[in-house]
Amino acid sequence: MYPARLGSNPASITPLRYERLTPRKSAAFKAVTQVTQYLSVPHLVSIRSRILALAVLGTVIPAGVSLGVAYSQNRRAREEKITQDLLSKSSQAAGTMAVWLKERIYDLRVFATSDEVSNNLNRFASSSIVGGRLGEYLRSLHERFPDFDQLMVLDPTGRMLATSALQIRPVQLPADWQKMLRQQNQLLGEPYWDDKAGKGKLIVAVPVQRADGRLLGAFAAELTLTPIQAQLKLFAPDTTGIIYLIHGDGAFIASSGDISAELLKTKLRRGVFDRLSTHEDAAVSYASYGREVVGTLKRVPQAPWAVVAEVSSDSAFAQVRHFRNVALLVILVLLLVVAATAYWLGHIIVRPLERLAEGAAEVSTGDLDVDLPDTGGGEVGALTIVFNHMVRRLREGREELERLSVTDGLTGLTNHRSMMQRLKEETLRAARNKHSFTVIMADVDHFKSYNDTFGHPAGDEVLKRVATLLRECTRAVDCAARYGGEEFAVLLPETDMAGASEVAERIRRLVESEPFAERAITLSIGIAEFPKDGDRPETVITVADAALYEAKRRGRNQVVQASKSVTRKAAEKAVLPTAKRQSRATKKKS
Repeated sequence: MYPARLGSNPASITPLRYERLTPRKSAAFKAVTQVTQYLSVPHLVSIRSRILALAVLGTVIPAGVSLGVAYSQNRRAREEKITQDLLSKSSQAAGTMAVWLKERIYDLRVFATSDEVSNNLNRFASSSIVGGRLGEYLRSLHERFPDFDQLMVLDPTGRMLATSALQIRPVQLPADWQKMLRQQNQLLGEPYWDDKAGKGKLIVAVPVQRADGRLLGAFAAELTLTPIQAQLKLFAPDTTGIIYLIHGDGAFIASSGDISAELLKTKLRRGVFDRLSTHEDAAVSYASYGREVVGTLKRVPQAPWAVVAEVSSDSAFAQVRHFRNVALLVILVLLLVVAATAYWLGHIIVRPLERLAEGAAEVSTGDLDVDLPDTGGGEVGALTIVFNHMVRRLREGREELERLSVTDGLTGLTNHRSMMQRLKEETLRAARNKHSFTVIMADVDHFKSYNDTFGHPAGDEVLKRVATLLRECTRAVDCAARYGGEEFAVLLPETDMAGASEVAERIRRLVESEPFAERAITLSIGIAEFPKDGDRPETVITVADAALYEAKRRGRNQVVQASKSVTRKAAEKAVLPTAKRQSRATKKKS
């Protein structure tokens, strides 16, 4: 049967009924009862009113999410528009470049099939026939077709035989130009900068062949890049955008901006070129001449060229950034309004909790003598009941921890930390009263072998029985401790070396005669006296430990008192690390 009906008045529930439950269940039941009682009260002390307050604050989250979604969609739409625009511009420019190049190649093919070229090509044996009949023919063509900066006829070795220019100048042809002519039936040279003319140029050539297909030479034209620049300017995306015409290896040929010698000597970065080539139908973001841009690439049909259209990211996404800034301003204003509301609500909600916070602060400082009065209202009242129950349990737990903090969990003796504290206190007291005390250090012989042979449970049983014998052989004022592992320590206040030797021998005999199930157990024991063997706690322990290891060296199962030799060895052992540190410090200074 439950102590009371859920939702009834807690004041009508007698303590006797609560006592039928465990303390924890009793406190929880009280909390649930009071929470249920105040669910219908329209005050901020109830859960419902707090949920309403949090719902008001929660409007910030959907507002932020909505604005974030709108921003993402706006940016995505802008990216799609930029991509379509750049793809359109680059495609149109690529098509225009293909038509322009096709017209220039077509004109050269027509010129190359002229009888004037084919009939006279074999007659030239030197490059000095500039004023000859073929040269006049080329100059007449140049006057009718001003798009060509210079028209030339070359022999199969690349030697210029005739030109429309007034004098013959070297021609910049690729190393494998003959192979390109035979395989592609045309030649597109790499762009170069003419310092004398102050503009970029390009060599275009078609083969001149006999009827049997043998190569007689090439009909070439030197084209200026200015017409290409003019064509590209027509398709520039905007004032911050630019279009480049590049070679298949990424080298720049022309641009919608200014053409310079530096531009023709540079290339599009390999990584950027690969990304643009891989995503030919999409826009790619990258760094170009120190600014972030969005660009697309479109290859020119039937030519080893490509068109790259790019626009500044700052200009492209200016509208998106404006929308983002406005959205952030709206959210900031909303946050200010919500913060003002939360501040007002905080006074109402937090005030009842301040008493609990003060009590928790006292508990955090270690003061567990806290017993908060029952407020008798709302969830805070139920929480106060649970808090008081928690503090009572903490008080009980601390008492248990204080007991465990000074004892060894396995043997029940004083632990190492408590032993050292007791030794320090005894050192001060003995020095003040001019008394002496002794320390016994005992170690179980061959304990590791015993542990490995018979197992850890058997080893633990040995340690517990040795601890029992130590308690039997010492006084109430003495301090028997487990120093570490299988090593034990006994502090004998106001006891000289002779008295400590009797106690140590009694302990050794008892352990030796104790019937253990597996095999006999013995102890090696060392004794040191304060202040004879050391005037500090650490020194006394070190000397006693050295005497213990002297007992082991002599054959184990015996008691060894600290002597001058033992004390000297212990002192050397303690001083050696200090000497090494001083030596290293001296070397560093030198």
